[in-house]
Amino acid sequence: MRLLAVPNWSFGRELALLRSVRDTLEAADVRLHFCEADIDHNRTVTAFSGEADVVMDLTMLLAQQILPSINLARHTGVHPRIGGLDVCPFVPLGRYEPMEVLDAVEYFARSFATAFNVPVFLYEKSSKGSTKLPNLRKGGFGGLLDRELEPDFGPTRVHPHLGATVVGWRDFLIALNVNLDTPDVTYAERIAAAIRDMRRAKTKGWEGVRALGLTLASRNLTQVSLNLTKPDLSPIDPIVDWIEQVAAGFGVAVAYPELIGVIRDTDMEHNTRVACRPEQVVEV
Repeated sequence: MRLLAVPNWSFGRELALLRSVRDTLEAADVRLHFCEADIDHNRTVTAFSGEADVVMDLTMLLAQQILPSINLARHTGVHPRIGGLDVCPFVPLGRYEPMEVLDAVEYFARSFATAFNVPVFLYEKSSKGSTKLPNLRKGGFGGLLDRELEPDFGPTRVHPHLGATVVGWRDFLIALNVNLDTPDVTYAERIAAAIRDMRRAKTKGWEGVRALGLTLASRNLTQVSLNLTKPDLSPIDPIVDWIEQVAAGFGVAVAYPELIGVIRDTDMEHNTRVACRPEQVVEV
């Protein structure tokens, strides 16, 4: 069974650590799709695929390499986060048996919780209850301190440095940023709020689209940060076009859109607006 892993790590300003992580990924028996850090988010997204056991072992190796450098009590960044390994989704590729995926993901989650003494919550297709990532992230790491938690694995209190981690089997999604050529975050926040309203109203073309308005101080820009969780229903081009038109109505230009992580080959027919490297395209 082949898996795609997309671990999101709460570091983005330590260049030596990023180089070390990239070296580890390039030396491993996986296909490396993405490994990039963002200073303003203070976050690094990695994406790699291969045989399930190799992918799981490599994710644990990366955790051992990265987590000693993370202390969320001193962490700053615009992206909401609750853990050093904040979220770790796994996506099966090709043919697979659902129970095999569930068992592999649960084994990883249990092993990670034991190794790092971190509460682990299962989400998406691995969830055994009502765990929803936006609900867990509400209030961030600070919002979980001094709370009695009910994780699927691990302790009932957050780790003082590493917080809590969310792990699960999920479908493909597209992580997309549309960066606006203005330092005034008001416009990005208004656009993101309008997108959330359209998602809640089940407006055609906006199903499953999650959005936040963020400041990119290092670039003197702002950002509409998007997760397209149902890309079959909500393709890229109309979304980028709409944001560009609304921003223009505010007198603001789009600086550039960017793809974070991977995109399916089947999504590329609806993408003419966002550049992506060949290794970011995953065949399904």
